[in-house]
Amino acid sequence: MNQEIILKSPTEINVLRVANRLVAETFAVLEKAIRPGIQLRQLDKLAADYLKSKGAQPLYKGYRGSPPTHPPFPGVICASVNNEVCHGLPNARILQEGDIIGIDIGLRYKGFCGDACVTFPVGKISPEAKRLLKVSEECLYVGIKVAQVGRRLTDIGAAIQAHAESNGFSVVEEWGGHGVGRTLHEGPSVSHVGPGGRGPRIRSGMVFTIEPMINAGKADNKLTSDGWTVVTKDGSLSAQFEHTIAMTTQGTEILSKLPD
Repeated sequence: MNQEIILKSPTEINVLRVANRLVAETFAVLEKAIRPGIQLRQLDKLAADYLKSKGAQPLYKGYRGSPPTHPPFPGVICASVNNEVCHGLPNARILQEGDIIGIDIGLRYKGFCGDACVTFPVGKISPEAKRLLKVSEECLYVGIKVAQVGRRLTDIGAAIQAHAESNGFSVVEEWGGHGVGRTLHEGPSVSHVGPGGRGPRIRSGMVFTIEPMINAGKADNKLTSDGWTVVTKDGSLSAQFEHTIAMTTQGTEILSKLPD
């Protein structure tokens, strides 16, 4: 990932706002369809069709990651179920009552990228799973609250880690947030763990994601044989919530959500 921090103009943030709003709209479409019995491939097609109808291009399908010999990602969405931490494949699997599913969407619209993730319950879920989703989403908003002009970037991760661990959960360290602009992954890298007080200062014009992955058990994880899906080593549940945010002269703005 290019670590150069590219500050965005108000005009560029306007386009990023539209791109990320499309991500939020796609989640609204998918949420209505998530139920026991639906195939992950069907959710992928719903997302693909919606993006196409809005003139947006999916960013994940065909993405090879690093190294370039990596197998291309087969779907429009990442669909991570239960103990899958991230990058789950939207294949022929069928969702069951009590599952949780983390869906990550990346798109490009008018030259700028949108990126977010939501973990959804499938039907009625266990109290333990419900609590994991609640705390994981809280971790995202704890991080967003700390993301203020003048603070250090690692203050975000320190706050997330403190909230997760105080609730008995762990934070995956290998994947962090990142800058978003004309490419999906720009500088800066945004860690989801502390210590705080380090790294670049947050400046107006920065646009980046905060996307903590929170495990019910230990933070240890491993890559599966498909070359993409990451799972918890201990088999515990994992949940992720992500927003793209912009640092503006008016304060911190969440770009990837629908208007209130």
